[in-house]
Amino acid sequence: MSTYLGMPTLPVFGRGNLNAVESFPTAAKRELGNAQLRANLGHATHTIRDKRLRVVGELPDWEELRTAGSAVKESVMARLPELLEQFEANFTARGGIIHWARDADEANEIVRDLIRAEGVDEVVKVKSMATQEIGLNEYLEEQGIAAFETDLAELIVQLDHDKPSHILVPAIHKNRTQVREIFLREVPGVDPELTDDPAKLAEAARSHLRRKFLSAKVAVSGANFAIADAGTLAVVESEGNGRMCLTLPETLITVMGVEKLLPTWQDLEVFMQLLPRSSTGERMNPYTSLWTGVTEGDGPQNVHLVLLDNGRSAALADEMGRSALHCIRCSACMNVCPVYERTGGHAYGSTYPGPIGAILSPMMTGIKSEENSSLPYASSLCGACYDACPVKINIPEILVHLRAEDVDSKRGTKKLPTQMDLMMKGASWAFSRGRNLGLLEKGLPLGRLAAGRKKKITKLPGIAAGWTQSRDIPAPPAQSFRDWWAKEHTAAMEQPGDAAKQGETKA
Repeated sequence: MSTYLGMPTLPVFGRGNLNAVESFPTAAKRELGNAQLRANLGHATHTIRDKRLRVVGELPDWEELRTAGSAVKESVMARLPELLEQFEANFTARGGIIHWARDADEANEIVRDLIRAEGVDEVVKVKSMATQEIGLNEYLEEQGIAAFETDLAELIVQLDHDKPSHILVPAIHKNRTQVREIFLREVPGVDPELTDDPAKLAEAARSHLRRKFLSAKVAVSGANFAIADAGTLAVVESEGNGRMCLTLPETLITVMGVEKLLPTWQDLEVFMQLLPRSSTGERMNPYTSLWTGVTEGDGPQNVHLVLLDNGRSAALADEMGRSALHCIRCSACMNVCPVYERTGGHAYGSTYPGPIGAILSPMMTGIKSEENSSLPYASSLCGACYDACPVKINIPEILVHLRAEDVDSKRGTKKLPTQMDLMMKGASWAFSRGRNLGLLEKGLPLGRLAAGRKKKITKLPGIAAGWTQSRDIPAPPAQSFRDWWAKEHTAAMEQPGDAAKQGETKA
């Protein structure tokens, strides 16, 4: 067992840099001005979630599967040190080599040294959130090593010198006309008559990548699952590029977060039903690759696995939020989120965008930074993400928990109150006593005056102006409900005889 995890409990490792480069409100305001982005996102997310609803509706036991998936993940978190030891023993017994990385820096250095040991300066890559998390591509580039993404969407993003904006579909923010322009500009030898037909675009990408597959000596991958009692790794995908990377090179280096473990093969059966339906709206994955260490004469003969902590121990230590580590990276929460659909993934400034990113990034790298502290507020708390999550992560509950942590971390700091602070203080005062609310209600005539002849308030001051940019507020009523109730109740009490007579007449 590694000295990093030789203790009975999982120690707190170091944390890599997952932090956003700017706060969510700042980035979101900019992205909201991109009409093409909103159109691309709206079309893509609606298409994916409609497909998901159809295939989920085919299963009468879908809710039971969700419950089972949640229970398995909860068990993994409770037994993580034990399961890691079991997995290591089984994986190394079959010729695999395991490396332990506390943080992004250690993981990157391990991968760099393994690549250099093979005497090459380029690698092919399977789509991997873990390698994006640690910034592996950028690090290798600094070290003079080229990393070629082979997933079509990841390739598009890489060719355009862009960043992924979705867990499952990294290029979701681009349409096929934009993809055609990228290929014409960046892919050597591409047909100048290339159209934006999806089949033609896929063919162009296939021709570009085929040479890389056949010449690469080293591949880098992530892993969707790791089976503890077998020492087996699993990658699920839709295109087959992963299969090429996992079988053709001489050396395979996998980077995987420690939370991806499953105890047994039977547990994998549950997730093989949950994941494809939740992610791509398919009944099963087109390609599911499984490997256990080294198989002589078949596939890579040098098989390495980098087990990555990078803040996961910190998340595990949070009893309220540790269920965020149950995430299987299906992106279902993003496809139903009204905030993500309008701002896109780049606004989150994190490897993990959308609702899951709004809880994972602060938990893994800390809530106190200005960038991370804004992420838990990137939600309307509508609960759609919780309803869609295949392993029942209660994202809204964790968001509220993180918001409370953010508020608590700022107590006692000398800082001028913001407009939101003042509004919340005012609301607290108004709703603390009926008398206070009554005083405010006396200002209703002023609201009617501001509404004017059209009986609409079209513009509010300060941060409230954001509300009236896209909607009007109807004029306030002439009197409050409380005033109306008081008058009606008083009138009824003053005429008890009349009320009694009316009752006799009806009888």
